[in-house]
Amino acid sequence: MGDDREGKTALMRELIDRLNAASDAYYNGRAEIMTDYEWDAMFDRLKGLEEETGEVLPDSPTAKVSEDDITGQKEPHEFPALSLAKTKKVEDLVKWADGHPIWISWKLDGLTLVVTYDGGRLTKIVTRGDGHIGTNITHLADGLYDIPRTIPAKGHLVIRGEAVISYSDFEQFCMESEGDFANPRNLASGSLSLKDVEEVKRRRIHWVPFSLVYSDDDIPTWGEKMDLLEKAGLHPVEREFLKDPDIGTVGNAIDRWTEKVTGRKNPYPVDGLVITYDDSALASTGSVTGHHATRAGLAFKWQDESADTVLDHIEWSCAASSITPVAVFDPVELEGTTVKRASLCNVSECGRLRIGGPGTEISVIKANKIIPKVIRVRRTVGELSVPDRCPVCGSPAEVRGSDTGVLKLYCTNGDCAAKQLRKFTRFVSKEGLDIDGISEQTISKFVNMGWIRSYADFFRLSDHREEMSQMDGFGEKSVQNIMDSIERSRVTDGQSILFALNIPMCGLEVAKRLMAVYSLDDLIRAVSSGDDSVLSDIDGIGPEKSASFAGWFRDQRNMDSFRDLMTQVKVKVPERKEIGSRCEGLTFVITGDVHHYANRNELKAYIESQGGKVTGSVTGSTDFLINNDPESTSSKNKKAKELGKPIISEDEFLTRFG
Repeated sequence: MGDDREGKTALMRELIDRLNAASDAYYNGRAEIMTDYEWDAMFDRLKGLEEETGEVLPDSPTAKVSEDDITGQKEPHEFPALSLAKTKKVEDLVKWADGHPIWISWKLDGLTLVVTYDGGRLTKIVTRGDGHIGTNITHLADGLYDIPRTIPAKGHLVIRGEAVISYSDFEQFCMESEGDFANPRNLASGSLSLKDVEEVKRRRIHWVPFSLVYSDDDIPTWGEKMDLLEKAGLHPVEREFLKDPDIGTVGNAIDRWTEKVTGRKNPYPVDGLVITYDDSALASTGSVTGHHATRAGLAFKWQDESADTVLDHIEWSCAASSITPVAVFDPVELEGTTVKRASLCNVSECGRLRIGGPGTEISVIKANKIIPKVIRVRRTVGELSVPDRCPVCGSPAEVRGSDTGVLKLYCTNGDCAAKQLRKFTRFVSKEGLDIDGISEQTISKFVNMGWIRSYADFFRLSDHREEMSQMDGFGEKSVQNIMDSIERSRVTDGQSILFALNIPMCGLEVAKRLMAVYSLDDLIRAVSSGDDSVLSDIDGIGPEKSASFAGWFRDQRNMDSFRDLMTQVKVKVPERKEIGSRCEGLTFVITGDVHHYANRNELKAYIESQGGKVTGSVTGSTDFLINNDPESTSSKNKKAKELGKPIISEDEFLTRFG
């Protein structure tokens, strides 16, 4: 009997050590060492052993809040941030609700931040830490989105919310930085120890409030608390009210929220749902068990459906910055769809799972109803063969470790198309060339087939039409749809071209600002002048973005790619008919903000309609520089003064030429 108990205690010790190590990596931005599915299964096993033996070891994750380890000044919480009990059964939610009105909301997958306002002014931002003591990161306030410095509210407010990064922002950041981050939560947690506020801001971490912990006013319901936060200009978590939570209404609600997950209708990653009593007084009753408040809320996690299958082969496929192993296996049905492929992420993950060769028996799930994932190897057959050549370009490939110790396979060719996947994805996006029907996965296939090496190659895909129609997952109709979409995208505008080119620091907003001032041809001529600051006078651009933009076009490889693309597309230029001659024979340059016209393009259109010409740079042929700030020290003003060219305001222009 004693030996049996000792054995169970030893097993509990082993489970606790593994769970705590995984939690530490999960919450602190390091590489994942076990899947959520494995963690949940191991946690449930530990909990069962604790109930069976009546023993809970001091550092058991069942009796403590998972802890972030953000560096910085530690600070105790005014109100402990306790964790929620969890279930995977709808029946448990109904039993917990006990007939009382409830709210359902997302369980966002990020890091909890506690934000305090006093008299409408932000006074403190503290990470959850261990639930009792967190890290003060108030200095990062300007780097976090949706935490305003002031709000229209009185008194003392303590608000909990989740710091999250959307899937789209995560993809964009990884594309631009080629960083080693497993998922949005991993990036968010790895960002809050940074000291550079601008770098934190670049990662676009949004804060989504999910609980008004305290206010000086007595607010009787959770719904009214969320309303107060909205009126204060904050953006609380999406939610749904259930007045009569029985098995039918709760089950139907869970189905609706599950459809939102599978359809990716929520921009942020989630790992479940939360139900909360509407009655604040009721929610404050109950007891605290370990580190869980029994009536503060209950978390619902989806029961992942798993299936056993057999590995057919490992496909080494292009990714953002590395060559990714993809498990291809005998098809299985999961969550109503047929699944036969799952990314294995990297060489380290293959080693952790003990992935072998063909015939290896594996178990797979669709994590959180979305992403196919190998969760375990039931029997390893043979050995994993890691290629020593890039499967895309044939250059030598090598396994290298990252700063976090993750082993990945890299192509040594800096120009390999396998490193451009996210750039190609942005190129075909709606904001780019808008080539509908070509997903990132499809681009990956085309790159690995050798069909896509440059942006212009998308417009040459018709050369591979017959081969494409024979590929798995393609048919005549889908291929025709792709071809039709490609033809439609051949006619585009300058803004879409600039965004699609993946020029560093040139996002959608920058592209809009540039196209509000220049035509695409004029813009290229301007940056070809050799002056890095040629665009810096444009509102919202500045010298850094200007230099980045000009530098990109002065790189011969970029320019060759751009010219090749321009042989395949036509850029729409608004038709301008001359309707007068007030500016005939005169050359103007426009800089700075305009007030009478909607934007500089509108002023430019007027000048051209009156027989004049607008250029981007002040030269000897310039007749007038239009600037509402004639005393500005901008480069254009300086050049105009050097050349003795008159600087006139918009009002002066209208008086003389309007």
